[in-house]
Amino acid sequence: MKTEKIILGIDPGTNVMGYGLLRVVGNKAQMMAMGVIDMRRESDPYLRLGRIFERVTGIIDEFLPDEMAIEAPFFGKNVQSMLKLGRAQGVAIAAAIHHSVPIHEYAPLKIKMAITGNGSASKEQVAGMLKRLLKLEERDMPRFMDATDALGAAYCHFMQSGRPESQAHYHGWKDFINKNKDKVNNGL
Repeated sequence: MKTEKIILGIDPGTNVMGYGLLRVVGNKAQMMAMGVIDMRRESDPYLRLGRIFERVTGIIDEFLPDEMAIEAPFFGKNVQSMLKLGRAQGVAIAAAIHHSVPIHEYAPLKIKMAITGNGSASKEQVAGMLKRLLKLEERDMPRFMDATDALGAAYCHFMQSGRPESQAHYHGWKDFINKNKDKVNNGL
């Protein structure tokens, strides 16, 4: 029996916050929805945070995700921007906690690496690779890259959770060989 789960990806932002949803059946992922929460018309920063909570709560109520993957804030030079971004991320996390949705946080570098194989990939490269991986049509591609960044967070989580974790721990090749003599060809 194939298991099904829904992953909500969030790309935090104080002006535009991206979201993306993946339906995962077995080891296959398909995009359900993606978009943005646009708060640029709201000048009050606290009302923006309230809007984030309302919209993320609405998305959770509509799609009933099993897990949430959120992009971690990156350390920039502007402390005020980082503080604002951290608040937006915190409010999105609070909405998930309010609905008992488990949260997984990924650094931007890890997300880019999981999708493109390059930790310094551009937003356009991430979007292009997601388009190929998820077989999206041009009409499916959003105007704001924040949406594809959010879908990228969800896809990164899918990739991370899709790999079975080994219970074995090795301290180098010699240790691996000693613990796996039946699997190693001795050159015979």
